Amino acid sequence: MTFDWALVLDNLPNLLRATVLTVELVVASIALGLAMGCGLGVVLILGKPLPRRLARLYSLLFRGTPLLVQLFLIYYGLGQLQFVRDSVLWPVLRQPFVCAVLALGMNSAAYTSEIVRGAVKAIPAGQWEAAKSLGLNRLLTFRKVIAPQAMRIALPSYGNEAVMMVKSTALASTISMFDLTGAARTIVADTYAPYEIFLTSGLIYLVLTGLIQAGFTALERRLAIASAGKPGGKPVKAS
Repeated sequence: MTFDWALVLDNLPNLLRATVLTVELVVASIALGLAMGCGLGVVLILGKPLPRRLARLYSLLFRGTPLLVQLFLIYYGLGQLQFVRDSVLWPVLRQPFVCAVLALGMNSAAYTSEIVRGAVKAIPAGQWEAAKSLGLNRLLTFRKVIAPQAMRIALPSYGNEAVMMVKSTALASTISMFDLTGAARTIVADTYAPYEIFLTSGLIYLVLTGLIQAGFTALERRLAIASAGKPGGKPVKAS
């Protein structure tokens, strides 16, 4: 079997245009997931018993069920609720892009909240006690003392979550989105050349994940240098 380079070059512009939509989906989903995940993480750490239990339940539901099922429930399920269809939000919620962002972002939020919680738990309890002895309340201690250190600890794990987000966007093609995977499937249906097209789309995904990994590695190194430059700071090894 020979590799049809001409076919790849002819369809590369379409794949690259679809890649733009994939990048937009990744950025929007990461923004939503990070905002929700940090909020849930704070609730898991500082929240009252009831909010903390609800946050744990949210995490359990979204981490314990397949993302594809969540995507279908949001895209197909919301339309079955009459009060949603009658609301002013329905013109927005009926759009595949919005549903994909909601599903991906809410799923990522569950994992991000656990990353935040684990990073905070990794910080010695003595730092909480030291801040308390200085008269700082728990919220101020978290914001000024704990959160900056937890961010450095959480960064490698969150980098992996961002990479997983890129790969998870491929599921958006199941709800009629013309993202990179959706474009590849359409081209394959027209050309009957799955090898060349899917291999090319896979390489584009590889470039995207490589750029994200490189960005997080550079950020880890910068934070390690900044930490080492502070009085009493210790270098943090970047992974």
